Amino acid sequence: MKSLISFCILYLFKVFSHLFYRFKIGWPSTKIRWNDVRLIVFLNHTSLMEVLFLGFLPTRFLRRLSKRMVAPGADKTLDRPLVGTLFKLFSPGMTKITRKRDDSWTEFLESIYDDAVILIAAEGRMKRKNGLDVDGKKMTVRSGVVDILSRLKSGQMVIAYSGGLHHVQVPGEGFPKLFKTLKMNLEAMEIPDYKAMFNSAVEGSDEWRKAMLADLQMRLETRCPA
Repeated sequence: MKSLISFCILYLFKVFSHLFYRFKIGWPSTKIRWNDVRLIVFLNHTSLMEVLFLGFLPTRFLRRLSKRMVAPGADKTLDRPLVGTLFKLFSPGMTKITRKRDDSWTEFLESIYDDAVILIAAEGRMKRKNGLDVDGKKMTVRSGVVDILSRLKSGQMVIAYSGGLHHVQVPGEGFPKLFKTLKMNLEAMEIPDYKAMFNSAVEGSDEWRKAMLADLQMRLETRCPA
């Protein structure tokens, strides 16, 4: 029943997005095999309205997400009465985490199961209008995505590079604007192939983790559409 409610909400977002927004999607040269996608890494997190990007996803993948999606969600977002309830409904597998590396992150990692589809906003916080986070710091990729990749041995990873949604809604400022263009570039790769790019170091070592974070940071800074 939970998965059916989740699918209905995801599909309603898809229909709403198609009605009121235009999409400009840079599709990857490598074909996305939606049944094999294990991890979606979202880069350039700017607004909670990023759920609008559901509009370009195949309906069959939305059905899979409704059954298999697990995702970390910031405690301050999930504790909000309206927004938090909505996020929990369309993603029953969402786990509340804090911004500290505490038991909440361990619980999330332990919630990952075979055939789960993991979604993560790799920066771990939203970019404000000035290009920095809420504390005035540069947006950087956090190490959580590396923790996840350490646990995955097969399947595809999709990196979703957002063009940003401040033109739709700036966090904390009013209602979303309609009839805007939503831009995203997609990149698909086999998880073992991506991890092999860093095999000059021992998998899981500090060197390996730093190399992967540096690569993802480079992608964040150079591959998001303007």
